[in-house]
Amino acid sequence: MSNNYWDEEDDDLDTDIDTSNDGTDLLKKLRKAKRSDEKRIKELTEQLETLSKGQRERTVKEVLEKQGVNPKAARLILKDLEDVSEETVANWLEDNGDLFGFVKQEETPEVDGNRAELRKQNAVTQGAITPDRGEDLEMKIDGAQSAEELTRILYSQS
Repeated sequence: MSNNYWDEEDDDLDTDIDTSNDGTDLLKKLRKAKRSDEKRIKELTEQLETLSKGQRERTVKEVLEKQGVNPKAARLILKDLEDVSEETVANWLEDNGDLFGFVKQEETPEVDGNRAELRKQNAVTQGAITPDRGEDLEMKIDGAQSAEELTRILYSQS
């Protein structure tokens, strides 16, 4: 039985490495390329974080403007929330709005604006002749016994 005490990681070191200038140059170029890639990755990561932060702030400010809340509350919201969306900000406002006097406004349907239109529509349709009223009018006209009765029926419809 053989007792070998080396790690498997050391197996890679047994390969023939060209120790000439070309081999060390290649190794230097690879290291330089790796450092360049790492630097680029770091720059892109910082850029992504900056853009994400800007988007989070913009989302919070938009929701606060819609709700009529002081924009200074954005600092508190951004500290508390990891995932920022309209729903999460609205939920946060419901839960913590009392800290700065925010009261959620219940959405009420626009009844006042529509009420005038409904009255106009009702006035038009009330005087209109429906099929039932038309048949009723026709029966009254057919059943009139005199010209005076016919005149009375016609004047009552206008």
